Amino acid sequence: MKPADSLKEKIDLLPESPGVYMYFDKDGTIIYVGKAKRLRRRVKSYFNREHAINRTNRLVRNIADLKYIVVNTEEDALLLENSLIKEYKPRYNVLLKDDKSYPWICVTNELYPRVIITREDVKKAHGKYFGPYPNISVVRNVLDLIREIYPIRTCSLPITRELIGRKKYRVCLEYHIKNCMGCCTGEICSENYNEYIEEIRQILSGNIAQLSDYLLGQMQKLAADMKFEEAHELKNRYLLLEKYKSKTVIVSAQIHDVDVFSFVRDDDNAYVNYMYVRNGAVSKSFTLELKARLGETDAEMLTFAIGEIQAKFGQQNRETIVPFYPDMEFAERVFTIPQRGDKHKLLKISEKNALQYKSDKHKRADKLNPEQRIMRVLTTMQRDFRLKELPRHIECFDNSNIQGSNPVASCVVFKNAKPSKRDYRHFNIKTVVGPDDFASMREVLTRRYSRMLAEGQDLPQLVVVDGGKGQLSSAVEALDAIGLRGKIALIGIAKRLEEIYFPGDSIPLYIDKNSESLKVIQHLRDEAHRFGITHHRNKRSKAQTVSLLDGIKGIGPVTREMLLRRFRSLKRIKDASLEELSEVVGKSKAVVIFNSIREIPDSIV
Repeated sequence: MKPADSLKEKIDLLPESPGVYMYFDKDGTIIYVGKAKRLRRRVKSYFNREHAINRTNRLVRNIADLKYIVVNTEEDALLLENSLIKEYKPRYNVLLKDDKSYPWICVTNELYPRVIITREDVKKAHGKYFGPYPNISVVRNVLDLIREIYPIRTCSLPITRELIGRKKYRVCLEYHIKNCMGCCTGEICSENYNEYIEEIRQILSGNIAQLSDYLLGQMQKLAADMKFEEAHELKNRYLLLEKYKSKTVIVSAQIHDVDVFSFVRDDDNAYVNYMYVRNGAVSKSFTLELKARLGETDAEMLTFAIGEIQAKFGQQNRETIVPFYPDMEFAERVFTIPQRGDKHKLLKISEKNALQYKSDKHKRADKLNPEQRIMRVLTTMQRDFRLKELPRHIECFDNSNIQGSNPVASCVVFKNAKPSKRDYRHFNIKTVVGPDDFASMREVLTRRYSRMLAEGQDLPQLVVVDGGKGQLSSAVEALDAIGLRGKIALIGIAKRLEEIYFPGDSIPLYIDKNSESLKVIQHLRDEAHRFGITHHRNKRSKAQTVSLLDGIKGIGPVTREMLLRRFRSLKRIKDASLEELSEVVGKSKAVVIFNSIREIPDSIV
């Protein structure tokens, strides 16, 4: 069952990340909402076969368009799917239409508060809510752990000061086994009890260090007492608690009705993602693309986007989360720039969707016009690395040696930002004794570009050396010596922090980790390292093989060369039968080799 061409293009560009997808019919109505650990793989599965269930086949035939929202985790996708299904009630979704909610933990508003599990709608009047949680077992284990630490009440009695004064209740078994402090009879005052409750609120808000310390202590104590089964049970609870720590913000009791706007700039284009959050749940996500015409600022473009989206959807919330303030005030909006917490995380999820929209746009354009991507990458590199011309031809150098043994260097070549493997070159270091990376770099660049000049070859626009200021200085000296200083741009990349160094500048440049420029340079560096290591390993292996064969009496250079040409490695020579050896060197030499090579340990073959 093949999708239409326009839909197939969208499916091919889907990311392999967690998220929620929404299918639309020809009228633009949402007919299905689903979640996925890998969006592209999941959506493709609908179209690559005939399904056993007719309802699914009918769904696929009615799909005219799709949209998606990317999130951080599969659990976030699960909860977002829940809220969207309740919001839109799609025709083909069966589950979750009964308004069954995920569990929350509620700390009630009472004289002696309770900590309970609830599936009711979040109501501030009933208490403070924490969650939601996709798995009820996680909630129960958290409550069990809290109740092991704090003697809080588990009964549902309506305790008031008046009823305590009238001695309405008597303590129960929980009091006698020290699981409760006798709230119903006033054995503990409400002020002391509420100190426990405040600590519990801190734990449920994410500050679980105290709880973790308690668990570790109990585990160690049980293990020391040889109670391994109980320790293992506690370990399982600890692992569940660790899972609980990664609390979702896709649906949150702490975030009620808000609008979220994130902003991503790309040269003259901007991408503004809008998320509409109602009753603590994301119910809408939309990305607007803007193109600057007169050099507008980020604040001006954000202001325009807010007005455009407000006009498009009509509905709006008063509280509006933004990455920075727009350049004008809106009568019905109060802007917030969160620095931490759930609102900041929600802003980051919105930004992630804006970045994904930008990435999808570039992929679509690249598919239609591959040259356009190349020009975009090269233009970005020219700007980032302050080059006079587009770096269509780039070369990268890397040294490889182990304590000075078998020193080699590699040169990899990229043309139009892609590897040109036929132009890769290896160098055996000839003039340097010992592990001197700086001198090796000077030798290699001198040999490489002296030869290119002599043969009239086109020089690269950019040379990258794998290393920091020391290797870069050596490269500058080499180009100086052959008169190419200033004719070829040079940069060095330090491994630890991906710092970019320029000649004569001691302060490195730090490029955005998502930049296409940095990705190309990292690819160059990694290729040079891989290519050099492979050559070094082969050279070291060959040298070791030659040395071992020279130690066998009666084996000279000619015989050794014949053996290596036929068997390629010492291991294959050792594994060869007497008959196979005889075919190459004759029976008498084959017997000597066969007996001698068996004495060489496998560990060095």
